[in-house]
Amino acid sequence: MPSASDRKYRRGGPRVPLLPSQKCSAAEEEELREGGLDGASFSGAVFNLSTTVVGAGIMALPAIMKQLGLIPGLIMIVLGAALTESSIEMILRFSRASKSATYSGLVSDAFGGPGRTLLQLCIVVNNLGMLVVYMIIIGDVLSGTWSDGVQHSGVVEEWFGQHWWTPRSSLLLLTTLFVFAPLISFKRVDSLRYTSALSVGLAIVFVAITAGVAVVKLIDGSIEMPRLMPELVDQASFWKLFTTIPVLVTAYICHHNIHPIENELKDPSQMKSIVRMSLALCSSVYIATSFFGFLLFGDQTLDDVLTNFDGDLGIPYSSLLDDVVRVSYGIHLMLVFPIVFFSLRLNLDGLLFPYAIPIAFDNRRFFSLTSALMGFIFAGANFVPSIWDAFQFTGATAAISVGFIFPAAIALRDTHGIATKNDRLVSWVMIFLAVSSSSAAISSDIYGIFSSEKDVGG
Repeated sequence: MPSASDRKYRRGGPRVPLLPSQKCSAAEEEELREGGLDGASFSGAVFNLSTTVVGAGIMALPAIMKQLGLIPGLIMIVLGAALTESSIEMILRFSRASKSATYSGLVSDAFGGPGRTLLQLCIVVNNLGMLVVYMIIIGDVLSGTWSDGVQHSGVVEEWFGQHWWTPRSSLLLLTTLFVFAPLISFKRVDSLRYTSALSVGLAIVFVAITAGVAVVKLIDGSIEMPRLMPELVDQASFWKLFTTIPVLVTAYICHHNIHPIENELKDPSQMKSIVRMSLALCSSVYIATSFFGFLLFGDQTLDDVLTNFDGDLGIPYSSLLDDVVRVSYGIHLMLVFPIVFFSLRLNLDGLLFPYAIPIAFDNRRFFSLTSALMGFIFAGANFVPSIWDAFQFTGATAAISVGFIFPAAIALRDTHGIATKNDRLVSWVMIFLAVSSSSAAISSDIYGIFSSEKDVGG
């Protein structure tokens, strides 16, 4: 049963957004069967949730190890997974108590319409920012980029040379038409289970190559074991440690896709196990990426470790391995894109049309909103590449709100009287981490802006 708040804002069945309550034609029933509407599988849900978690942030983790040192960094990754599991468990438990079928419905049950609108706005800002950044990175991988006055060639230019179709805008247009357009046209998140499985597999390919190269170089003595603890030489280096918090806190953000995935399960009671399995898988990928990435590049690890794979790795077939890493990561982001887009479209539709029928049953609204969002993301990635900095600022604050502030606030509000002492303790810890990490992100961004202006002026 949907909650009163869900019914107030959405007309339709409880399995929003996807289960129709009316009778379908034979063709529609066949289409729904092909899409797996009889219920999503356990493995499909694990891959979809894992793909939501493992996005572009994975490439920043080795740089986190560089700042914190290996031991504190790995401990923080594990703690981040534990805290995320606690926040999602609270969301699931309070959703059942309030009979809410959506995250926004749960927030509405606790804080009314304004709370619901604020959550949806945070999800839209966070997901829109992530998708623009994903497309920028895909453009960098395919067509290359400039960094500190140095041109880094893209794989397409390296393989085929310069042609009319190799500029950044042309490659991104082709990617949008032939990769993104078909994938974002699905109306069910479970329809993406195979591409999600491939996406997770490509992330594992990156980890395997990084680990293999690191082990080979460790055996031949060309690299050393990395630092275990942070290197504190002055006050500035101490405060720089706090700039890692936003990345670590937001590394597991997937809360906006919990309800869409749960709503399509054959057995919704499996969701808790799915979350644990997904977080265990993602934690393993994160730990391996962090350890072997930092082991391989040491203090030369860049903020985006993918940039480290732009030169000679010092082993045979280095150029081939560089290309495999960059291409696999580019395809990984292409397959992550539709999962994040699904939640973006759903929440923006909830903001703009709160009283309409579910978007899956209105083809005109579905494709109009899809086209408008895709056009905005394409324009942002092509014409405003500096938007990265803006969305680092808004994305950090919005993602932290979605992942920690809202779940903690719901538990502390406790409209159904089911919160335990442990819930309240964990909630205060999450709020403290969220506020401190947001403050660190904002301070870091402001400091970076003023520092760059000072350098330009000097």
